[in-house]
Formats: sequence, C-alpha cells, structure tokens
Amino acid sequence: MNGSDEKSETNVFEIACPHCGTVIWVNGDNRTVLKTERGAARKKESLDDLLSREKTKRDGMAAKFEATATLEKQKKDKARDAFAKAFAASGDEPPEKPEEG
Repeated sequence: MNGSDEKSETNVFEIACPHCGTVIWVNGDNRTVLKTERGAARKKESLDDLLSREKTKRDGMAAKFEATATLEKQKKDKARDAFAKAFAASGDEPPEKPEEG
C-alpha cells in the first residue's frame, strides 16, 4: 500500500496561472484537482502613483522626440554640406538657399 502512495505523489502536477497567480495541484493518474491556492492579491495603486508614472513616461517621450528632431537636423545639415562640396568640386556655384519660413 505504501508503494502506491509514493506513485500517486510523483504524478501530482503543480500549475500556476501567470495572470492571477492561482496555483492548483492536479493528480495525474485520475486527473482530479487535489488543492487550489489563490494567488496574492494585486496591490492597488493610488491615483498619485499612476499620474507620476504617466508623467515620467510623457517626459521620456518628449526627450526622445527632441533627440530625434536634433538627429534629423544634423542629417539635413550634413546632406547640405555634402551637396555644397559636390558643387564646389564640379566648379559650379551652389544655388542660393531658399528662405525657410
């Protein structure tokens, strides 16, 4: 009798839900649920925590936008310089810059 108890112990599977954290133990021989244990309750955030996290995210997006705008300006200036050098190498004058406005 003791040998069958050991066999049933080895066929018990522990399954954890990644969403809610609930854990269930299933007997693999007869496919019955032996035990369930609810996961830890998720901590409720305060409105201040949520607003703080969103402000941090918004500030990060603004910094990324500024970095992208600076990079695009540098690319444009580099292309303009390469264009002017190509004209100088050909012996022609580059056309005048159109006024940006």
